[in-house]
Amino acid sequence: MIALIRYTFATVVHTQRYLAPLLLFMGLMGVLTVNGSGPLPPAYASSAGALFVCSTWLTVALMSLDDTTQRAIVVVTSGGRSLKVLLAAVGTALLSCLVLMVFGLLFPLWLGSYDVTVADLVLGVEAQLTCALVGIAIGVLCSRLVFKRQGYALVAALALVMGALFAKGMPPVNRLFTLMSTTPDAAELLAPTSGMLLISALILAVFMTVTQFVAARRE
Repeated sequence: MIALIRYTFATVVHTQRYLAPLLLFMGLMGVLTVNGSGPLPPAYASSAGALFVCSTWLTVALMSLDDTTQRAIVVVTSGGRSLKVLLAAVGTALLSCLVLMVFGLLFPLWLGSYDVTVADLVLGVEAQLTCALVGIAIGVLCSRLVFKRQGYALVAALALVMGALFAKGMPPVNRLFTLMSTTPDAAELLAPTSGMLLISALILAVFMTVTQFVAARRE
């Protein structure tokens, strides 16, 4: 598994497919969180939203690194288990998002003037991890393993991202943003945010199961 993650990460670095989602994340962070002030939850909601979009794009790029022939070779060299290859791609995406999470936590504090508490930082971690997991889930489902044509995958990914962002009251993403934008006290948000995090983990597990089922039938 470690070797597969190293292979996936090295391929991403070599092909530079991380640049577009990374630049998008930096741009959104600069627009949404620079020179802010007051309570931190709304700022962390913005950084979580930026990570949500970035993680979706990054995961789609990760899942599309290998064509059908190359993927078959990777599966064979990994012991013939396609699930292991899928887990390696998801693990690489998650590790990349963890790096971006650190930036998302510290950037608003660096260029803004906020009232910072421990509860704020914990809330920021939960919010960004929630959005990262949902973004990775959408990226896995809208990958080449499920959609043979990239156009269909793009439409599906955009529909799911827009639905998660703007469907009123829809957990976990829209519901999370609504809570964080209307409740300035981070301590009050820790419990419901933990619930959103569990939902996001469940969504990732379901989407990975569906993707693996479709990929296994095709292989």
